[in-house]
Amino acid sequence: AVVRDVGRVMGVSYGEVDRIAKLIPFAVNMTLDEALKIEPQLKKIAKDDAKVAQLIEVARSLEGFPRHASTHAAGVVISDQPLETFLPLYLGQHDEIVTQYDMKAVEKIGLVKFDFLGLKTLTVMHDAIAMIKERHSKELVLNALPLNDKLVYKRLGDGETPGIFQLESSGMTDLVMKLKPSCFEDIVALVALFRPGPLGSGMVDDFINRKHGRTKVVYELPQLEPILKDTYGVIVYQEQVMQIASTLAGFTMGDADILRRAMGKKKADEMDLQREKFITGCTKNKIPAKKAEGIFDLMAEFAGYGFNRSHSAAYALIAYQTAYLKFHYPTEFMASLLTSEVANTDKLLFYINACRDEGIKILPPDVNESMVNFFVTGVKEIRFGLAAVKNVGEAAVKAMIEARKAGAFKSLDDFCVRVDSRKVNKRVLESLIKCGAFDWTSVHRAQLLDILEKAMARAASIQRDTAAGQNSLFGMQEMSGGQSSYDMISNIIPWSEHQLLAYEKEALGFYITGHPLAQYSSILKLYSTANTDTLSEMADGAEARLGGVVAALREITTKKGDRMGFVTLEDLRGTTDVIVFPELYQKANQIIKGDQPCLVVGNLDVDEERVKVIASDIFPLADAPARLTKTVHFKLAASEADARHMQNLKSVLARFKGDCKTYIHLTIPDRSETVMKLPDDLSVAPSLQLVSSVEKIFGHNVTYFQS
Repeated sequence: AVVRDVGRVMGVSYGEVDRIAKLIPFAVNMTLDEALKIEPQLKKIAKDDAKVAQLIEVARSLEGFPRHASTHAAGVVISDQPLETFLPLYLGQHDEIVTQYDMKAVEKIGLVKFDFLGLKTLTVMHDAIAMIKERHSKELVLNALPLNDKLVYKRLGDGETPGIFQLESSGMTDLVMKLKPSCFEDIVALVALFRPGPLGSGMVDDFINRKHGRTKVVYELPQLEPILKDTYGVIVYQEQVMQIASTLAGFTMGDADILRRAMGKKKADEMDLQREKFITGCTKNKIPAKKAEGIFDLMAEFAGYGFNRSHSAAYALIAYQTAYLKFHYPTEFMASLLTSEVANTDKLLFYINACRDEGIKILPPDVNESMVNFFVTGVKEIRFGLAAVKNVGEAAVKAMIEARKAGAFKSLDDFCVRVDSRKVNKRVLESLIKCGAFDWTSVHRAQLLDILEKAMARAASIQRDTAAGQNSLFGMQEMSGGQSSYDMISNIIPWSEHQLLAYEKEALGFYITGHPLAQYSSILKLYSTANTDTLSEMADGAEARLGGVVAALREITTKKGDRMGFVTLEDLRGTTDVIVFPELYQKANQIIKGDQPCLVVGNLDVDEERVKVIASDIFPLADAPARLTKTVHFKLAASEADARHMQNLKSVLARFKGDCKTYIHLTIPDRSETVMKLPDDLSVAPSLQLVSSVEKIFGHNVTYFQS
């Protein structure tokens, strides 16, 4: 981190700093001096390049200092006197009072820190239970849920973890699928084990192998079985270390806690004292000294990775409860989850895709149906909440819902007349039209936007007349929910699908009724090697090909005066960052700034914050078949290979001449497949148009490209 920070201040290029930083071996508490000793390449570039030497020298002088002031996520210091009596304070970013001492120093001066952790997951569960009660007349009590539900454990083992508290990251999902939890204690252990120490030490693999019987569970002493049985003989929790000390060596719980702390901090002098005390206690209980030494060493080894079991159990309980709600009441749970992430577009998109994967349909906003939040409308249908629409505030939503109490809106005119225009202004209405909230009018969105100003002006006129007691015939008709004013509707053509989706994204932050990538699904399946979801599972430096649309672009000028870009690429699963250096940026500038989907080829830059792609090539996704296809194949049933069909196929191939060899796969029911290479003069240039033309001949898709 210090190398990256110093490099940025010194103006060293991103690529160069990244290269230097990645030469530092990844190890806990690794210092720059140690890195220079064990990594010859780092030592060489520091010796050969004066700028690198200066960078490392400055970094060494700053290494170990606090990088920035941060606030503990849940720590609250409580005192019986004003805090300034005991320690210095400062104001945080949100004007909160923060101690200038860290949590350890706060304890040393005699104050106590409480952790009050606010979890929005609890709100998600509360809202889901309220929805379940309303829809199914069932009163669920979280603490009364059975902890042995087979469906929960089966589906967790299958990796269905999106939305499950603590278990939904890709790494944790992988661990859950390997472990296949079968009881609540397994989930408690999962939460404790998913940390760098246990994962890096081989302890997790040992735990999994013991659970599944691949490694025999052995206890050093019979007294250890009751303590370690739930974790298959592996010391996972700090409390187990304390129990072992108490049971074998007669430690009081206070003494056992001192031992736990000493082992966690690995202080040599303190450990020697504790070792002697432990062995003495064991021998008093007739446990041989050699056996006691071995057990102490085992405890010391695992204590460094030990996790607080009570903390893990509390998290595991919430994980289980969210899993129970998701698997038994998926629509209600996901509606509550979507509402909780309404301000986080990336998370919202992730959970909407998770809903689609589970067959839950997400319906666009509707001014006649939508409430403030997401809510369930059918067995597997969730209606978009109005609060999630850009530019639509809480006051506007309340005004719409209040007006709707008198009956459903009949037209855009009727809506404008009945809803308070001070709260639902033109900007709000434009967003509602763009996202599809007025699609029920059967008037397409382009027409609605075109007549909006006229509708608002007419509504204002009617409201003025009504206030003055002049109920015109038209006004009475509108106030009673009359028909739309079709005389106001122009012949403006509907938006193209591309424009419609672009407006949807503008209003919602993402696409809802479709996606620009949808028509390229076959190309993505064949030519992409990753998506934004799977990038995090790939190794640093690995090459990836992923298709997407440019959601955002930040252009900068380098010190040499060249332009380069930082691109946010969006696909069907989410977004990722793509870095485009000057040479490629100049070549692919029009593609990046265009609005068509593209294919990005590049190498991954994996750091602790986010996976980035360093692009090596960018080109239109529609060009992928032409650029990446090696051969084209047509799979036909023998009955389709008659003279007429073959002549038509030959004519189509002649229209798409190119360099890709073509093959026909002839299949006969219940018999083998015959593959025939077509003559070189029937080689083609692969494209979606070729596929479409061949489909017209056979009435179904018979074409596939081999990359």
